[in-house]
Amino acid sequence: MKTKFGKFFAALSMAGLLASLNPSATAAQPVDTPEIRAAAQKATTRSDHEAVAKYYEDAAKQMQAKVKEQKELLEHYENKSYLYGRQAQDMQSHTEALVRNYEQTVSATIQEATLHRQMASKLKENRAASVTQDLPL
Repeated sequence: MKTKFGKFFAALSMAGLLASLNPSATAAQPVDTPEIRAAAQKATTRSDHEAVAKYYEDAAKQMQAKVKEQKELLEHYENKSYLYGRQAQDMQSHTEALVRNYEQTVSATIQEATLHRQMASKLKENRAASVTQDLPL
């Protein structure tokens, strides 16, 4: 009776751990929310694009922190695999997949921020050019 309860509790704990490692469960807020998509589409001024770029840069920093956290967890799984028995390899591969996913998200987010910074810079240049054209000679 005691061993069945112990096995059940271990399986339940493992299921909870794997569920908590799920990207949708660990992400506090997705990088590409409907609000930021709408703001990016409606951005017309330099400050609008800079605000969107800042949002993406902050999101990338948050994702980089998650990458670091998952890499530390992966190192723990690799060094202490004997603690997790048969599930150790599953946990390692799941964590490696999370690291890859987070790194891809960081890369895409940084590209998006760079794009909006470029748009803001072009709007600044266009504004400067139009001001110089309006000046009397």
